[in-house]
Amino acid sequence: MENTSGALSRLLSLDAMRGFTIAAMIMVNFPGHEDFVFPTLRHTRWNGLTFTDLIAPTFLFIVGVSIALAYSKKRNVPKGGFYRKIIIRSLKIFAVGMFLNMLPDFNFSDLRYTGTLHRIAIVFLVCAILFLNTGWKQQLGLAIAILLLYWLALTTIPTPGTGKVMLEPGVNLAAWIDQQYLPGKMWQGTWDPEGILSTFPAIVTTITGMLAGQLMLLPLSPNEKSNYLLTVGLATAALGYFWNLIFPTNENLWTSSFVLVTSGFASMLLGALYFLIDIRGGRRGIVPGVIFGANAIAAYVLADILALLFYLMPAGGDTLNHHAVAALSQTGMDPRLASMLYALFFVCINFIPAYLLYKKRIFIKL
Repeated sequence: MENTSGALSRLLSLDAMRGFTIAAMIMVNFPGHEDFVFPTLRHTRWNGLTFTDLIAPTFLFIVGVSIALAYSKKRNVPKGGFYRKIIIRSLKIFAVGMFLNMLPDFNFSDLRYTGTLHRIAIVFLVCAILFLNTGWKQQLGLAIAILLLYWLALTTIPTPGTGKVMLEPGVNLAAWIDQQYLPGKMWQGTWDPEGILSTFPAIVTTITGMLAGQLMLLPLSPNEKSNYLLTVGLATAALGYFWNLIFPTNENLWTSSFVLVTSGFASMLLGALYFLIDIRGGRRGIVPGVIFGANAIAAYVLADILALLFYLMPAGGDTLNHHAVAALSQTGMDPRLASMLYALFFVCINFIPAYLLYKKRIFIKL
């Protein structure tokens, strides 16, 4: 399990949290019918927070925790080889993201250079190198500076061409920078939720995970670590909630308040899972999460590929997912529930190859 000298064995809670986060990501990315989705299983159109909005920052938080646990012993050794591995891994994740963006028709003239995997690649690259060269106080100071500067930039600098400060979709400083400097297609035409400027606060999300990971390495008792994760997480989320009053929580802009609220949630979730799984020894129900978590990015990539069959291939005049939702709806079921059940069915389909890889002890590390 764990000792209190600072050495930490593999955390089942972190593996399960990673896996269930990926499963949730697949579920919300692939509803049975895009027209029938419960509101909380959609991203907010602009300001606000839904269950779906929590998923991406939770995964970036987990990336930060993993960096701290994996690289903590590599700070005081020659880093040249580690830099090379970090850069290569980042490039591989980015390249896979580009491959997914080209599916299914590989139209190079309409290519998007941003996305979930692209952001993970960039944030991992920056944060891994940052971790190897700084201590927690420097990381915390940088995180605070980025959040404050981002807040001031978006709320005090007028959007060029408008003469006033704006935080509307496609009409804000972040969108303007993307319009000027972001190559290729943007997700929303005139703006992109994984654009240039919003990547900076996304880096902070991963820094918060790094800070949590370093807390886990301190010579504290397991109960103390769990309590600190819960307490700091609650305080961080509360601070983000009140910051939201003047700088709205917004995933598309990845606002500073959004960083604090979601990082606070992720910290509390890790603290609770750590207590239940690693301290109390609870194992019931965590196996699917551990299996998904063992090949998290591979499972995410495979879902996009399998979606070509389960969501895009026509059969009998429509796609399989639409047929399934229509059949369930005809029994009197709420179409939104039918859509969610099909999404869960698709998660189960993706679990099969994840299980086979896990059973054969094959772990695909991008």
